[in-house]
Amino acid sequence: MKFQVITLFPQMIEATISEGVIGQARNKSLVQIDCINPREFAIDNHKTVDDRPFGGGDGMVMMAEPLQKALREAIEQSSKDPWIVYLTPQGAPLDQKKVKELAQNENLVLVCGRYGGIDQRVLNQFIDEEISLGDYVLSGGELAASVVIDSVSRQLPGVLGHQDSANSDSFSEKLQGLLEAPSFTRPREWMGEAAPEVLLSGNHSKIEKWKSQVSWLVTLLKRPDLALDKKLSRKEYLELQKFWQGLGPSEKEVLGLLALTDADLELLKNDDLSL
Repeated sequence: MKFQVITLFPQMIEATISEGVIGQARNKSLVQIDCINPREFAIDNHKTVDDRPFGGGDGMVMMAEPLQKALREAIEQSSKDPWIVYLTPQGAPLDQKKVKELAQNENLVLVCGRYGGIDQRVLNQFIDEEISLGDYVLSGGELAASVVIDSVSRQLPGVLGHQDSANSDSFSEKLQGLLEAPSFTRPREWMGEAAPEVLLSGNHSKIEKWKSQVSWLVTLLKRPDLALDKKLSRKEYLELQKFWQGLGPSEKEVLGLLALTDADLELLKNDDLSL
């Protein structure tokens, strides 16, 4: 997959993608990541890429012409029509569903704004989609672009060590959009807390069932909005209730679930369940 980043600060992108999983994927040619600097297309001696906004206001606005030329360069370097994304707080929130959608493209062009944003006419003429990391403002789109590159690359074959790793992440389809169960490794006991015995049993079907139940409880505690958006059948609810009641205090503690209550679990009961 090819990523092209339109940015005034390509060194920021390079700093975030040169190490770890994405750096390894790049070295193996599983992903290609190139930066195009609009400043290279400025026509004056000072390489100006921004100007004061018409009508006044704070800050400067990135000019249309250098961005247009940078985008034309990105399009010409693409094997087919790329999907062009502008990283902006005004965009749709990035979530796992959107990440998987973006991963279906062969070529993504990520446009990083700076200063007070970019000329609206560039959005009108070139941008296919606007994406946001959340309801807050960054100094520029470079960090957001790096997040998109990392999250999308994880979906590509061969990027992760285990093919199923991305499918088991929080928010994945395998987890029904829920959070992952807690993870544990050696030593078995640490600071008075022991890893759950079931994880050491070697019974993989039992472990998967256990993780599924814990995933519901963790999501209910940490992200109740996600858990309450799901629908449990009568059988599923009763199984989860039985599982919760069977956990001892030490198990709840090691799983980080001490703050969860019976009343919280009741919130998962659907109105149409006659229990």
